[in-house]
Amino acid sequence: MPLGKENASASSFDQLATDLDNANIMTQNPTDASETSISDDTATDEESISSVEELTAAVLDSQPRSPPSQADQDKAAKIKDEANKILAKGNYSLAVEFYSQAIELDPEKEIYWANRAQAYIKEEAYGAAIADATKAIKINPNYIKSYYRRALAYTAILRPKDALKDFNTVVQRVPTDKSARAKRDECQKIVRRLAFEAAIEVGEESSVADSIDYEAMAVEDSYDGARLESKTQKTVNGKYPKLQISLEFIQDMIERFKKGQRLHRKYVFTIIIEAMKLFRIEPTMVEVHIEEGLTMSVCGDTHGQFFDLIELFRFNGYPSKTHSYLFNGDFVDRGSWSTETALLLFAYKWLYPTKFFLNRGNHEADEMNKVYGFEGECKAKYSEKVFKVFSESFSSMPLATLIGKNYFVLHGGLFSDDKITLEDVRKFDRFRQKQPGQSGMMMEMLWTDPQPQPGRGPSKRGVGLQFGPDVTKRFCEKNGLMAVIRSHEVRMDGYEIEHGGRLITVFSAPNYCDSQGNKGAVINIKSDYGLNFQTYDAVPHPDIRPMAYASNLMM
Repeated sequence: MPLGKENASASSFDQLATDLDNANIMTQNPTDASETSISDDTATDEESISSVEELTAAVLDSQPRSPPSQADQDKAAKIKDEANKILAKGNYSLAVEFYSQAIELDPEKEIYWANRAQAYIKEEAYGAAIADATKAIKINPNYIKSYYRRALAYTAILRPKDALKDFNTVVQRVPTDKSARAKRDECQKIVRRLAFEAAIEVGEESSVADSIDYEAMAVEDSYDGARLESKTQKTVNGKYPKLQISLEFIQDMIERFKKGQRLHRKYVFTIIIEAMKLFRIEPTMVEVHIEEGLTMSVCGDTHGQFFDLIELFRFNGYPSKTHSYLFNGDFVDRGSWSTETALLLFAYKWLYPTKFFLNRGNHEADEMNKVYGFEGECKAKYSEKVFKVFSESFSSMPLATLIGKNYFVLHGGLFSDDKITLEDVRKFDRFRQKQPGQSGMMMEMLWTDPQPQPGRGPSKRGVGLQFGPDVTKRFCEKNGLMAVIRSHEVRMDGYEIEHGGRLITVFSAPNYCDSQGNKGAVINIKSDYGLNFQTYDAVPHPDIRPMAYASNLMM
């Protein structure tokens, strides 16, 4: 779940700030984000509450230094107008900077807080958005957009009960807003579904994958794609032999996906289940060494951007026996080719089980998939059963990879406790906890983010925490590491080296969600364990928008 798009250059920011200081500045006075309709076009957990409430308390406790002068109020209004323009252009981080300037000058204007909340939502800093929206409500309880935006942020961090309260407030006060009513109704369905599932939960669910006899499924003669074959005929005792994957099958699968065609359901189930068998026998932290003459490529989030994934392989080299790959989580959701992306990665895992690796990300989780599109896409393209088997496979995935005892690779980041070591990760039983939840070691591995300040702090996302350069330094020194490699956040150059060179973020979904303008990146590592960074741009794709299969709450 990306966060942290970089700001525009400091020079452009400083110049615009200087311009705003001029008394004769003229603005177009664009429609304020608060003057449109209420709707923007664009189960409670204690740990989640702790992070969100800590942020909110800090915002609410902030006190204005003194009543703003008329000059400060006028200047703040002009800055806010510029921030609205910047937000409309999609530069969300810079918009946050400008709204912050307006708040500094005139902190008792609810519009500034609510608009910054909208910019934070666009940045996926949902915890910060909740804090700002709450501040706006405190200033003016009648400003309805604050409730609406807080509801969206609560929805994004999987707190539908809290979201429902705010949606109800919006609908009660503005009953004619159809979009708000639709989101309220959708949120209500989710709350009821969760209550129903909790009521009927009786313990460990039976495996859907184990109930599928995929090898016995027939493929119709009319199917025009390549076929998985077995090397022997049906055995004497009536059992079907193991199917074999081939490079030719994968190449045909890629071409089918490019044309918008689908795999036969037999092959979908086969690929997922065969990959899951491999995940299940891998440790929680896979340990790999790069031999002479080999290359390992480490990739970040791909988020269902299938055509950009193919571009990555085109310029960086396709997986092979001499070219290993590690994909560091978040293969699905948001992008509208998530099934194609996941199936291709799983097929390569099956073909090259000791050369192709996948770490779990925070989006390889049921509740995220229900909101951000993967469940809807599976149902639309295949079936609910396909989603359930994918869900089982996600729960089987390793959580981290150790490359040559030098680089610790995981999706999110480091821990709330300095006592946790690589040995603790090795021993962690990921099979006892199918979903990451919003607290504990698995959640932290999938959700945490870095911060430039020392120490630890609450996450702007509203889930997890943030860790500083001192935390990274201690972890690396204690475990004999050169660096930690993680993903989870947009970087405009595709990657960023942080925390004094001890922390590297890599992100491999260029022009994320068709809106961010970022590059994608991949890290190539050879036997000397030096890091070579390659970047690439997004490529054209069929005219299907991101989040096409997502919950109505996220649209």
